[in-house]
Amino acid sequence: MREFHYYLLTYCDLILAPEDQERFFMQDVRALVFDVFGTVVDWRNGVARQAANFLAKNDVPMEPTEFADAWRRRYQPAMEAVRSGQRPFVRLDILHRENLEAVLTEAGVDVAAIDPQELAELNLAWHRLDPWPDVLSGLARLKDRFIIAPLSNGNIILMLDMARRAGIPWHTILGAEVVQAYKPAPAAYLRTVDLLAMRPEQVCMVAAHNNDLAAARACGLKTTFVLRPTEHGASQTTDLHPEQDWEVTVDSFEALADALGA
Repeated sequence: MREFHYYLLTYCDLILAPEDQERFFMQDVRALVFDVFGTVVDWRNGVARQAANFLAKNDVPMEPTEFADAWRRRYQPAMEAVRSGQRPFVRLDILHRENLEAVLTEAGVDVAAIDPQELAELNLAWHRLDPWPDVLSGLARLKDRFIIAPLSNGNIILMLDMARRAGIPWHTILGAEVVQAYKPAPAAYLRTVDLLAMRPEQVCMVAAHNNDLAAARACGLKTTFVLRPTEHGASQTTDLHPEQDWEVTVDSFEALADALGA
């Protein structure tokens, strides 16, 4: 199958202009599903901005971006406990709250001395993240041609709050809480495809993370890599280039709309 794909790519190189090759490989796609944290929204700067006053008020000895990074580092290990069966599925809001308290405790803060409502409010920072500048205009164009939805590890109310605040025009909310599985578990992708009543090749995963796309491709989905070289700050070292021959590679949602003729 891989050899066939190589010869098909070579054939397309010969007969199709570069701007038409993406459309050839995506011609059967009916739905685009999107990773959200890092691909659609700038989580690092958003969390840092909203945490700044909290950190100062409670004498937390961390810079806002350092705090955002520390909180995010606990994201995958927390979900792995669910993926591995060590605990039943719980929504991401719960994992974020547990991780928040763990980060503060590790920083020497007495979490019990902080008003629980103040912690709950900070935990909602993930509901109030801003999209990258190209997202809203790009999605508006893509929505006219494709079904668009998040396939995120974020829970339903988190995705809804984020979309309502920022004006993200999803057709529907899909993702981990809907299918009760966290990416990159195969069930997260395959159950989403099933909910759309489509075949895997009719759905394209759009993400800024190579590992997310690799997991989606292994389930038969088409793939689009969107470069987000500052997701982790100016010194980012991961996901700076495509690691496979994804069907489409772009540097913005506007460029994705161009590539797909939307």
